[in-house]
Amino acid sequence: MSAESVQLGQLVEKVEKWNPRKDGEGEISYIDLSSVDREKKKIVSIESYVASEAPSRARQLVDDGDILVSTVRPNLNAVAQVFPEHNGMTASTGFCVLRPIETKIYPRYLLHWVKTRVFIDGLVSVATGASYPAVSDSKVKATKIPLPPLAEQKRIAAILDAADKLRAKRREAIAQLDTLLQSTFLDMFGDPVTNPMGWELSTLDQLGGLDRGISKHRPRNDPALLDGTHPLIQTGDVAASEGYITKYRSTYSDFGLEQSKKWPPGTLCITIAANIANTGILTFESCFPDSVVGFTSDKEGRVEYVQEVFKSLKTILEHRAPQVAQKNIN
Repeated sequence: MSAESVQLGQLVEKVEKWNPRKDGEGEISYIDLSSVDREKKKIVSIESYVASEAPSRARQLVDDGDILVSTVRPNLNAVAQVFPEHNGMTASTGFCVLRPIETKIYPRYLLHWVKTRVFIDGLVSVATGASYPAVSDSKVKATKIPLPPLAEQKRIAAILDAADKLRAKRREAIAQLDTLLQSTFLDMFGDPVTNPMGWELSTLDQLGGLDRGISKHRPRNDPALLDGTHPLIQTGDVAASEGYITKYRSTYSDFGLEQSKKWPPGTLCITIAANIANTGILTFESCFPDSVVGFTSDKEGRVEYVQEVFKSLKTILEHRAPQVAQKNIN
């Protein structure tokens, strides 16, 4: 079907701003950029502050149905919908808060639109700042959206909501299958810790190559390191990989690559910081930092076998990991 394209700014209301440091009392609930899960497209955490000590960017009052669009690093697509439990909370000025005029645009339809590649690419094309790309609220509102009648918007949103639920169920099914596979592994090989079948024992470096990731430069989030063409796998990517790493959210620049290195497809990535002993097998050439170690082997099936062993060892390694600011193992 064809639909008229309309600028977002014509479809949203003005959002109230305030300064909790001057006008607030008691505590405020704050939605920061880190509050949004970029994969789930949801607000997953809230920070609390005494109003007089609120962050300087805590300025936007949000309501149920608002759509938050991060204006920082738009390629990462940190977007989410505000639900009733977030009513009256304060959001960072790092978000463009889109408040739908509900006689013109359905909030769920708008949410699905801001997740599209067309919308993301449009923002990336107008972002400024080579090392820390960002867009203004006005540039977000200047983008255009196909605008069918409200009834059609609701029908489209319902279809896409159903697709999201199916993806969530698929993730749950994979998790259950993983549990079944672990049980099968134990039946075949026994508990890797107690070794009831008396298998020969080896260390990982006797079975293949074992190398820690490299991230020499400090600070690690130096903008000069990032946003190039070289894939960069982080602990969160490994944790979300469901066994095989098929996508990435960060990249190194040429400068970033110079202070790191690339590992080949087939490398087993094992997390050793924050998320302990999560694993994922690379399906493409990639860098990773020193919070990840890589295991490689030229023996068919060995990488997959070691991955299954680590699933059984994960709980033990988590308990043994010392924690200061975050858990980590060597």
